[in-house]
Parts: sequence; structure tokens; C-alpha cells
Amino acid sequence: MNDENWKEEFKKWKPNLKPFKIKLLEEGATSQSQALMINDMWCEWKDLAVKRKLNEIAGKSLEIEDPWYERN
Repeated sequence: MNDENWKEEFKKWKPNLKPFKIKLLEEGATSQSQALMINDMWCEWKDLAVKRKLNEIAGKSLEIEDPWYERN
């Protein structure tokens, strides 16, 4: 999960993007409505990235000990 190359990751993760969205990611916004669309895509990328990271962590099956649990 790297904010610097989020556009490239987003294009890989969402291969069914409309051509105008791909062009918008590559060329940037020229209006406020386009900036809002880019922001919406960034939020979607961030959500996907967090889910992927959580799945990666869950796949490692890390066991976290309960600090309140008393062992005898």
C-alpha cells in the first residue's frame, strides 16, 4: 500500500475502468468535478488496499495474546 503509485495499483485492481476514468488518472483533473471523481477513485483504492492488507495479515494467522488472561 503506497500512496505514491496508487493510480497504477488502482488500474491493475480495477481492469474494467471506463476509458475516461483511465484518462483522468493519467492526465489529471482540469475541473472541480473531475477532481471529485479522482478523489472518489482514491477512496475506493484506499478501501481496497486496507482490505488487502487485512487479508494478508489474517492469512499469516497471527495470534495475539490477551493481556488480561491469567495462565496458571
